[in-house]
Amino acid sequence: MNIGFRARRKTILLIDEDAHARAALRNALEGAGFTVGEAANDREGERTALRVRPHAILAELMMAHDAGRTLSERLKAAGSAVPFYIVSTAADALIGSVGLQELGISGVFLKPIDTGIVIQTLKTRLRMGEQGERKDAAHA
Repeated sequence: MNIGFRARRKTILLIDEDAHARAALRNALEGAGFTVGEAANDREGERTALRVRPHAILAELMMAHDAGRTLSERLKAAGSAVPFYIVSTAADALIGSVGLQELGISGVFLKPIDTGIVIQTLKTRLRMGEQGERKDAAHA
């Protein structure tokens, strides 16, 4: 995790049990100018999200253990309203059967992940320019 760049860089939290998948995505995101936090499961992800306050979250499809509430719902209840993306091999089945918007999900990326699409999506959603800055910061 790149520390000390919070004012200039957007922080992305990766939540995935697969350490290799996290490392590959972390390397691509850091290379694109993001700061990256990591967690191996939903409980660790919730704690990390509350600690590092990410600008966006990318999480392997996981359900919480408490009464079927998803991690995104628990984070929203805790006051975190950041874009939340699912990364999954099972997402194609999920898309047709569950209302993602109702669950607080911003979108789905299928594995194997295309890091270029993820990076462009995050930059667009977070309104980032080439240097990792907000495009509209000069007009604020």
